[in-house]
Amino acid sequence: MTKVIALVSGGIDSAAAISLALEKGLEVVALHYSTRPFADERAERKTVDLVRHLQERFGKKIKLLVVPFGPVLKAIAENCNRKFNCVLCRRMMLRIAERIALDEKATALLSGESLGQVASQTLTNLNAEAGCISLPVIRPLLGLDKLEIEAIAREFKTMEISTMPSACCSIPEKPATSAKRAVVEELEKGFDVKAAVEKAFAERAEAKVQ
Repeated sequence: MTKVIALVSGGIDSAAAISLALEKGLEVVALHYSTRPFADERAERKTVDLVRHLQERFGKKIKLLVVPFGPVLKAIAENCNRKFNCVLCRRMMLRIAERIALDEKATALLSGESLGQVASQTLTNLNAEAGCISLPVIRPLLGLDKLEIEAIAREFKTMEISTMPSACCSIPEKPATSAKRAVVEELEKGFDVKAAVEKAFAERAEAKVQ
């Protein structure tokens, strides 16, 4: 059975993506990035509720790992141009997910990204995010629009959980929509990327879902 590491934010998109993966019979390890102390724990609680719901719906155990992401956000904020926060944040998420995938013996990552759903999710930005890892990233929602994704969420009954209040604490007012890979790679020289990934990996914890 194919095993994937699913990046789960607590939002509608990631919930829909993980639902589709489970429907296809993939073995899923859910990965949530805790942004405390910059944001409260609502997104984390939503993710626990989501995983519990999907376990009941599909009748299978879903491992949920939580990694501390606050220090990564702090490093990006202190050392990089704020308009590139979303791309830099995503590159770090992918790196941490890949590190966990190697430990869990997973063969791919799973993401809920869809083109144009938010300002930062452009084809150019996705290209800027690519290249920082070697594992493939499965994006089942990539070409779907908002209404199509919401229909999937309603089908799997994740919409109510996903629309509970929470927030991303690092979205800039004017995020870069056409980031160049060379530019973000240069910005990453401002902090120790490898050390940040290893610290997040070392401090991962399995959340209690039941």
